[in-house]
Amino acid sequence: MSRRCELTGKGVQVGHLVSHSNIKTKTRFLPNLVKVTLTSDALGRSVRMRISANALRSVDHRGGLDAFLIKASNDELSTGALALKRDLQKKLAAAAPAA
Repeated sequence: MSRRCELTGKGVQVGHLVSHSNIKTKTRFLPNLVKVTLTSDALGRSVRMRISANALRSVDHRGGLDAFLIKASNDELSTGALALKRDLQKKLAAAAPAA
């Protein structure tokens, strides 16, 4: 399992820890990943994902998982999230002419 957010694509970063004497030690900065269950209102089901805490705040800010997926670009989403976005777009396209 990779250390990558399934929604935003945020992954591991590499950098230096710099001491007081300016000695640089190479380190990895890991994203704050959490396992959450998000509910899709349009699809009527819940989805379990491993996303960063920052992405969780973004989902809440945009108004839920459906709004986040519609606005997100396809290249930053994982394969599972991309399939969920396609299902969501099909469901919304089918519901639009009926309304």
